[in-house]
Amino acid sequence: MKTSNPVLSRLGQAAERQGTAGYGAYGPAGQPGYGQPYPTAAGYPAAPPAVQPMTIDDVVVKTVVLLGITGISAAAAWNLVPDTMLRAAWIGAAMVGLVLGLIISFSRVANPALVVTYAVVEGVFLGMVSKYFENIAGYQGVVLQAVVATFGVFFLMAILYRARVIRAKPKFVRGMIAVMAGLFAMMLINFVLSIFGINTGLRGNGALGIIFSIVCIVVASLSFILSFAEVEEGVRMGLPQRYSWTAAFGILVSLIWLYLEILRLLSILQGDD
Repeated sequence: MKTSNPVLSRLGQAAERQGTAGYGAYGPAGQPGYGQPYPTAAGYPAAPPAVQPMTIDDVVVKTVVLLGITGISAAAAWNLVPDTMLRAAWIGAAMVGLVLGLIISFSRVANPALVVTYAVVEGVFLGMVSKYFENIAGYQGVVLQAVVATFGVFFLMAILYRARVIRAKPKFVRGMIAVMAGLFAMMLINFVLSIFGINTGLRGNGALGIIFSIVCIVVASLSFILSFAEVEEGVRMGLPQRYSWTAAFGILVSLIWLYLEILRLLSILQGDD
């Protein structure tokens, strides 16, 4: 089956190569494929190895597991890391998480261990960021508000996608990829400029900072549509069950991004009170 999603195409090709290696080829409906039969020592064909395909339930379970790991890691970091080490832990976890995220995103093979490690590291990062806004910066209650808002948006987007109000058509996918790439480029440029003491206001508390945060929240919310479409296409393509970890990883990344943007916007609005 053809798909407009380059990530799924890459994973599908990798899965197909793994499935057709040796005597692992399959034909339609799980029948032996177009390669050689499955020989045994006695010379009789053996049953093909059982490879369970990914299901939506698999992705749901893996997503819940990753969220649980992230939450536990965040709570542990919040309570165990002293305030004097907060900034170092924050920056360190952010850098490690970025590297792991890139490796997972561009890897051709699903690696559950890497995905779980990413959840642990991102949990530390979120714990440090949340502790800063709640305790150090003094925005009381902002973390709980951001968590509730994040999951509220997630479930709203899931309902809209299921009702086919918003669909991941090719133009939508291409547009979302272009917009997200542009936003991340702007964030990177803003970060580099901030190192040299140049304040663009993009991440400030003024009107520009508020507008940029709102734009990021909208785009992060719409990114769930891409994730949901990836899950559906992955199931239709018959990707092996282990690729449900990769699909869950995509949902986790969107949730983390959305939470951070909502947390930032709420802190700005609370500071204006």
